Amino acid sequence: MSAPSVAPAAGRAGAATDGPVPRRVRPPRWLDLRLVLGVLLVLGSVLLGARVVTAADATVPVWSAGGDLAAGTVLTADDLVPVSVRLDDAADAYLATSTRPAGRVLGRAVQAGELVPRSALEEPSGLVQLALPVQAGFVPPGLARGQVVDVYAVADPVAGAAADTGGDVDVVVSAAPVQAVTGRGDGVLSSATTTVQVVVAVDADDVAEVLGAIGGRGLVVVVRSADDAAGAPGAAPGGAAPAGTTD
Repeated sequence: MSAPSVAPAAGRAGAATDGPVPRRVRPPRWLDLRLVLGVLLVLGSVLLGARVVTAADATVPVWSAGGDLAAGTVLTADDLVPVSVRLDDAADAYLATSTRPAGRVLGRAVQAGELVPRSALEEPSGLVQLALPVQAGFVPPGLARGQVVDVYAVADPVAGAAADTGGDVDVVVSAAPVQAVTGRGDGVLSSATTTVQVVVAVDADDVAEVLGAIGGRGLVVVVRSADDAAGAPGAAPGGAAPAGTTD
């Protein structure tokens, strides 16, 4: 008895060879041109925006005047206020807050809120602060540091002088910048006869002349107008013209 023979499965083998061939999946290309261009555009936008913001905030801190200050005023820290402004190429012309100008003298008047230029500062040259006792009734109520005043000596018993000093009225200090006003009070005990100390800046060489011109007479303080004070570089005794002016 012979074993049955098995015919080869030709049909199934052919079906297997005729089917679709699987394709290999390619990994993503990170250097795709569109991706690179997108990244460059984002970076460019960020850099441009940062530059615009930086340019808009390109301010520098400088000093400005806290109030009206006359020429000849010896600066203190309380006279100046720090502000941040955009000056571009002009920044070097003004006084940066990194400097300490206290003790220096203003060569010209500076208005409240005005930036303080470097060119307006001068070194003290022979100026001294002279305290003048004046009765409160002969001092303007609004007298303050930085104003320019004329000081008159009068032979008036009410102003503190003896009756026999004569009737002359003389200018003993002219165009003097006020450095301080002390002793004035607003309480119930204050009166028109309260002594107020008005401190003005004068040349050291003129102190004796100023005191001699007063001669024990009472003093009256007169505030100059803003227009007159703007060009007043300092004090001159005895009614003389301020230094640097001509008749």
